Amino acid sequence: MNEGYPNKRTNQKASIEQRHSVNKRWLRFLRSTLLGLLVTVILHAEIAVGIGIENTGQQVEAVPNFIQTDATSPLAQLVQQAEERYRTGQVSEAIALWQQAMTRYETAGDVLNQALTLSFLATAFADLGQWTQANGAIEQAMTLLAAQNSASNPEISSALAQVLTVQGKLQLDQGQVSEAVTTWKAAEAAYRETNDSIGIVGSQINQSRALQSAGLYRRATDLLTQVEQSLHNQPDSRLKVTSLRNLGKMLRLTGELAQSRTVLEQSLAIAQALQDGTPESAADLSGILLSLGNTTRAQGETDTALALYQRAAAIAPSLMAKTQIQLVEFSLLVEVDRSADAQRLLPDIQAQLAQFPPGQQAAYAHISLAQSLIKLREPANLTASAQALAAVVQQVRAIGDHRTESYALGTLGGLYEATHQWDSAKTLTQQALSLSQSIDAPDIAYQWHWQLGRIFCQDAQPCLSKGLQNATTVYGEAVKTLQSLRTDLAAISPDVQFSFRESVEPVYRQFVELLLQSDGNAPSQDNLKQAREAIEALQLAELDNFFREACITANPIEIEQIDPQAAIIYPIILPSQLAVIVALPNQPLRYHKTDLTQAEVDRILSQMRQSLRPTAFVEDWMPSVQQVYDLLLRPVETELEASGVKTLVFVPDGLLRSLPMAALHDGQQYLIEKYSVVLTPGLQLLQPQPIEQLQLRGLLAGLSEAREGFSALPNVVVEIDQIQAEIPAQVLLDQTFTNRSLQTRMDSTDAPIVHLATHGQFSSNAEDTFILAWDGRINVKQLDQLLRAREELSPIELLVLSACQTATGDRRAALGMAGMAVRSGARSTLASLWSVSDQSTAALMIELYRELGLPGVTKAEALRRAQVSLLHQSNYTSPYYWAPFVLLGNWL
Repeated sequence: MNEGYPNKRTNQKASIEQRHSVNKRWLRFLRSTLLGLLVTVILHAEIAVGIGIENTGQQVEAVPNFIQTDATSPLAQLVQQAEERYRTGQVSEAIALWQQAMTRYETAGDVLNQALTLSFLATAFADLGQWTQANGAIEQAMTLLAAQNSASNPEISSALAQVLTVQGKLQLDQGQVSEAVTTWKAAEAAYRETNDSIGIVGSQINQSRALQSAGLYRRATDLLTQVEQSLHNQPDSRLKVTSLRNLGKMLRLTGELAQSRTVLEQSLAIAQALQDGTPESAADLSGILLSLGNTTRAQGETDTALALYQRAAAIAPSLMAKTQIQLVEFSLLVEVDRSADAQRLLPDIQAQLAQFPPGQQAAYAHISLAQSLIKLREPANLTASAQALAAVVQQVRAIGDHRTESYALGTLGGLYEATHQWDSAKTLTQQALSLSQSIDAPDIAYQWHWQLGRIFCQDAQPCLSKGLQNATTVYGEAVKTLQSLRTDLAAISPDVQFSFRESVEPVYRQFVELLLQSDGNAPSQDNLKQAREAIEALQLAELDNFFREACITANPIEIEQIDPQAAIIYPIILPSQLAVIVALPNQPLRYHKTDLTQAEVDRILSQMRQSLRPTAFVEDWMPSVQQVYDLLLRPVETELEASGVKTLVFVPDGLLRSLPMAALHDGQQYLIEKYSVVLTPGLQLLQPQPIEQLQLRGLLAGLSEAREGFSALPNVVVEIDQIQAEIPAQVLLDQTFTNRSLQTRMDSTDAPIVHLATHGQFSSNAEDTFILAWDGRINVKQLDQLLRAREELSPIELLVLSACQTATGDRRAALGMAGMAVRSGARSTLASLWSVSDQSTAALMIELYRELGLPGVTKAEALRRAQVSLLHQSNYTSPYYWAPFVLLGNWL
């Protein structure tokens, strides 16, 4: 920043140079405070990750760059005292001193220092939750500066930038996200006028935090990446530390966990090298350790995360920061069912919370604690938490913080729900819902619709008859709201992506269960239609969550639009039943169920999967594949045969995604011997237009040699050679199959078939879903970018992944297969649930291409014929060899 501000007033006795010489100590204080508040701000924002609530938190604050005539003058000493009070958390005392200083600046006609003091007052008022005073102070500061001519005065531009920074912080704290982004862009422009590099970078970081608060994680990450690049060649500094930490956090929120960890570890290494024993240095380290804890928590490393949280709390810069970190630790202990450890930590948290001044931070801390205590279900703790939350409601209501009030009211309603005080729970939840709707906050409203639905059912399974209709209605509203939010599901809360199965998935499943609940009668057609739509919406939401962004276009369509000779099977695994909805062309929906718990269904499905091993005998797998056939298809067997359908399209749920439906057996023959079999996450994702005869031209890439710990696949050479003999193709094999070469070929070829014969893995984590090239792994997001580059030329009609497998021990691994199929942009994807003998794979693939070359043969029928051909060979009668190959997407 510049060393002084020229004073344009002519009635001052002091010279310009003397009047506006900058006290060097103050510049050091203001710089350090700017960065210190930045760390504290991010620290506070990180707390939301572990508590399941969205907390906009504080941002990078501009601390007034005061101008003094003499460091020993009474005014300088007054400001110094205010600084000391503020540093030690004596905010009210600091306010009183700054108000005195502001009055003296006003008397002296020093507009710039008056405005800057007002901006710091605004920050201090906000710390106490006194929003009327905070907003009034910042508006007064902006009015003073608006009367100045900043165009010809860089010092005024510098002051304006600092005041705008504080104004943006206040706006974001009050939920005015778009206004905050606009204000911080203006601050960045003002800093650029004075070539203030720290101010520019700080403004960009602030903008990224605002974008993150709006759930726009990709934009936030892109902006922070620019910041990192601008700092890359600069010396290590606290600003660099903070920029890397923010980038690491954004990478976590967008699902790039390994990269997030790497960036945060870089930030930690620099912070440790810069450590000088000051509170600011401790704040840096504490904040980074918290961020690392959140990333390792998302990676499933519970012990590592807990250790990092404990290190962060031990060096936290304040009691408030320490308590907030301990709340995150407490939530994790509850989450992993370490209740004894959680109970040991609880008394310290409660004692420290009692010392919090009223305000938003205190409110969210109490809300966080209450949410964790609800899961612990300890009556004494719940009572104390309810009393604290009731006080919080009054405090935030007094300052007009409606968003926090809605959270507090709803969480208080949740406490009453946990203790079965239904009337009070309903009243409070309805108040919270009404408040969230009044401020247009759907990310909060869906939670209260869901909670209200549970309250109407009064924790009964099935739902009590008297509350069924009301519960179904509000659950329907919750699902509608979630669907409206799917353009960026992350907007629900920073941690919702990593608690999807707790905070989103149950809403859909419980809604479906209510729709299918009936008193001896079959559910109505309307209810069946809604249930089918809800399950498809859940499939979309799961894929959004898999990729950490909503990037899949969905269009509701009917089966008749795609194929009048196909039936759609929707198996739905619910807590107390396995429900199946069947859609036949031009017929009413059919429904049947089996009363089995989810655990029993999972056991049956796991048993089938385990029986399909290469060493198994027919006596091992046949009972399982027949049992699953009986559950899914036996009740509609006659209707399927009478309808004349040729293709069965499964929209699988849960562990069914990992099972080959082709291997189901009716007692006489395998399902694949009667029908073509297809998997899809939902009809909404299909491109219904029929295609002309598939042009058999391909891009073939394969890896036959051992790489990165994966075994050699010698028959890949045979597979590619023989496919090349069947269809015209370009080939990349072994050393020529690299990430770059694949990209080059994809950019230059319009071949409708892309065949990748290489090791690969499907996982429930996008980072662990990949294919193997000669020079390393290509994960699903990188592959998405490679393949989608083709869209401008012509779409891929068929993507073949012939040697992939689902991750061992990952019960949701097949989600990665669906994700890769959807994100590739290919109309159809052929993949394998497990890696089998590359000799049998080669035989199946060669037969597949022969069948595809015949007139009128669809992709699904070509695969069916290839599988039947293999199972009739004496060496490959076991489903292990022919069943794992599944077709996803358009089957025509």
